[in-house]
Amino acid sequence: MRKISSDYLFDGQQLIKNAGIVINDTGTILEIVQEQEYNPSEFEYFPGLITPGFINAHCHLELSHLKNFVPTGTGLLPFISSVVRLRDIPEDIIMKAIHDADHLMWKNGIVAVGDISNKMDTISVKQNSRIKYHTFIEMFDFMQEQLTDTFFENYKKVYDAYGSLSKSFVPHAAYSVSHKLFDLIAEHNQPNDVISIHNQEVPDEDQLFISKEGGFQKFFESFGFSIEHFKPIHQSAVHYSIPKLDSGNHVLLVHNTCTKPADMIYIHSMLPNVYYVTCPNANLYIENTLPDYKYFIDHQVAMCIGTDSLTSNWNLSILDELLCLQKFHSQIPLVELLKWATCNGAKALRMDHQLGSIAVGKCPGLNWISNIEMDHLGSVKLSMDASVLKIV
Repeated sequence: MRKISSDYLFDGQQLIKNAGIVINDTGTILEIVQEQEYNPSEFEYFPGLITPGFINAHCHLELSHLKNFVPTGTGLLPFISSVVRLRDIPEDIIMKAIHDADHLMWKNGIVAVGDISNKMDTISVKQNSRIKYHTFIEMFDFMQEQLTDTFFENYKKVYDAYGSLSKSFVPHAAYSVSHKLFDLIAEHNQPNDVISIHNQEVPDEDQLFISKEGGFQKFFESFGFSIEHFKPIHQSAVHYSIPKLDSGNHVLLVHNTCTKPADMIYIHSMLPNVYYVTCPNANLYIENTLPDYKYFIDHQVAMCIGTDSLTSNWNLSILDELLCLQKFHSQIPLVELLKWATCNGAKALRMDHQLGSIAVGKCPGLNWISNIEMDHLGSVKLSMDASVLKIV
């Protein structure tokens, strides 16, 4: 048994001052005690803030070997082109990078990951990891319906190879998945599955569907595919993709850099269980821009945080993402940001029965964040030199 206390405890919903936690040897929460209800001399004291383990709602673990291969600020389309062309790397280098990235996330207090996989490279690491993974087997066919069956069968082999590991079929993005492939994905998933889709990451995505303008036509041509057959729908991209997603699923919409209030209204009219995943450092790395978070806060949507991959980020650290958000959007309260990093991600991945909140009977992992401060209004903030240490 272990007894732990801190200046602040974030339990998944609120900050509690001077609380204590009692856990057993496996990390299960046995008791939460309020200030004045326990003897501090009996508790290990961690100055600062204790949170549940972080949830990384969007990652590409299999791209870990491409760290520093793609320069910053290229824009999404050149970035994707570079990643596709850089994937032929010796297997031993790929596997070591995946192993190291998994260890890095654990060290950074991440206890669960929603991970995109196009290949089988991450299977062995996930089978042995202390992190809980849900693997999104991501599919695309470049909107070439004559090739859909071939693409699907290749990805189904990847899906089958993951065996009993938690997994689901998912579409890559509106612009890369045909109607036929969307239908196949929906047919092969279950009503209670978790799925994800990259959504409205760049203006070109909406431009394609509204007027067939933007950079995607040349992007497809660079891979030898024509989209001459494609007809714009004269509406934003979500009007193409969202009707194809199962309303019984938990749906993670990733990036949402260009998502507008009208899009959110439409999305919520179609999907009751939708979560918006933001990857701020990846947005800055690729596009040097961030979503307008005011839209999401005003609409009170469920936000989660992801790191994307080491190809598009400097680190795999949810704390770094929180510091980025606090730096550029200081109006967002720390409690709200911590919800994004813990309980919302756990709910999105259907792991909230154990993770995402500090409650009796759960085993969420515990992170110690040192170096916190108070702002001029007396609210708790993270210092820019804040650090995280995994306690449990």
